[in-house]
Amino acid sequence: MFGEIRRYRCGGEVHMDIMFDGLEVRLPGRSDPITMGVTSGYDFFGEHAVYVEGFAQDGYCSNTMRSLTDKEVIKHVGDVRNFRSWWEELLAQVELVADDLFEFIRDAQDIDLDFSDLPFTVTEFYSLLGFPDYLAERAASDAEANAASPVEINMWTLHSGATYALTHFFQGKEGASLDGYVRTANDILFNPEGTIERVERAYEEELETDGDDGSQASLAGERALASIERISDDLQEKVNQFEEREDALRERFQDAMS
Repeated sequence: MFGEIRRYRCGGEVHMDIMFDGLEVRLPGRSDPITMGVTSGYDFFGEHAVYVEGFAQDGYCSNTMRSLTDKEVIKHVGDVRNFRSWWEELLAQVELVADDLFEFIRDAQDIDLDFSDLPFTVTEFYSLLGFPDYLAERAASDAEANAASPVEINMWTLHSGATYALTHFFQGKEGASLDGYVRTANDILFNPEGTIERVERAYEEELETDGDDGSQASLAGERALASIERISDDLQEKVNQFEEREDALRERFQDAMS
């Protein structure tokens, strides 16, 4: 096992990423694996009890993939019962995620967004998902650089762009803000249909906020929304695969915890 520990406030707050050598996902054409592990931590200020959640690091680009399982929390003062078995159950979950992550990535690689047919740029795609401008720009730059075409980018590459920005350029503090962006990034991979729907809603709200009265502008807006909806319709045949795999994974989680 290996990883890193981050200490804040004179050691009163600690977060750590722990990875397990050999517990990994290998993608075709890549020599460096995605290594599985956990993120854990705590503090003495009442903000973080001991927590743990699934984690992975992509050795190809050193991007971190967080919140791969539900976050589990246990108190770390007083009578701490079954602490060993709690950890054993959580580590079993991480092994299950490793088995399924490859399939999620492979499916996401088959879902392309053609930005030449969309009413927004790659940077605006991330902005519509709620990323601040500095993260949206970094994520788009990475996604475009790693895509086979800068205008046709698959959901795995878009997810990787988001994790690149969060791993290397996030300027906030570890906690609720980062967790929210991580969930959004993970949805690009694990819930592509929901991601497209979120982008469509955000774009539609922008159109309403702009309040363009001209018929030409209204027509352009309708065409733009239609292009997003076409992509959403194309995704529908993939949605069942994702949902079935997610349901099966959650069932195995429950079996591992029982």
